[in-house]
Amino acid sequence: MAKTLTHTDFHFPGQKSVYHGKVRDVYDINDDLLVMIATDRISAFDVILPKGIPFKGQVLNQIAATFLDATADIVPNWKIATPDPMVTVGLKCEGFRVEMIIRGYLTGSAWREYAAGCRELCGVKLPDGMRENERFPEPIITPTTKAEAGHDENISKEEIIAQGIVSREDYEQMERYTRALFARGTEMAAEKGLILVDTKYEFGKRDGKVILIDEIHTPDSSRYFYSDGYQERFEKGEPQKQLSKEFVRQWLIDHNFMGKPGQVVPEMTDEYCQSVSARYIELYEHIVGKKFVPADDDDITARIERNVLKQLS
Repeated sequence: MAKTLTHTDFHFPGQKSVYHGKVRDVYDINDDLLVMIATDRISAFDVILPKGIPFKGQVLNQIAATFLDATADIVPNWKIATPDPMVTVGLKCEGFRVEMIIRGYLTGSAWREYAAGCRELCGVKLPDGMRENERFPEPIITPTTKAEAGHDENISKEEIIAQGIVSREDYEQMERYTRALFARGTEMAAEKGLILVDTKYEFGKRDGKVILIDEIHTPDSSRYFYSDGYQERFEKGEPQKQLSKEFVRQWLIDHNFMGKPGQVVPEMTDEYCQSVSARYIELYEHIVGKKFVPADDDDITARIERNVLKQLS
């Protein structure tokens, strides 16, 4: 099996700190730049699974870079360069403690709440009589507050502003950017025979400007349906053919794991990890529309260090 990168411990020139997230490790350089490394770790139900997935970090990093470049004309973003297939170097911004989730279709957690009788989500009124996977008349924004640990919490625009989490002016700018990004992502997906169902964006501030940060439109942060057959499946009430990380969550659910206390992660064999890797590569090729070229994995750590040092010098 190809090698994976599940842990990093670099010491770059000017390094102030490092943050190890669920998937990404972020190195602060002189409080000015960030070196964000997309590892091969995989998480589901807010749990980091015990084995890495070959080439997953490269897939996520390269999809995110593609979409950051493709939307730079409508929203300023943090990216400066991708010196390595698994690394993005960009501007350090002060992140807002809010994730902007935008939904074009009633599915996932929104559908589960709707099916249980909920008709208002994050302050947004939902019409009666909708069905699973039905398109909203207009995409809806359902923000969450970023939790220090555990699950993010649903919150409304009014609560965000009232609690002073984000100013009204900045929030409304994030709203405008979110809708513009989703419209561009929807167009790009349609060209590939896909529907961008829902996604999330994160923003920060630098020099008084709201800036798009982190990854966008990757299978870890977005849900895609195949356009072909969508209407037929919807009319028959059948599950949609998806292009997202949902297949990993489904495998865990089938093996009685949903991240609850006392539950044990099922064994991840090499064969299983390889099959997940193949799915991620398929996602990349479908979303980006280019052949995936695996990076040299002889010594991933040394390769990353070499490439980042060259960028920072």
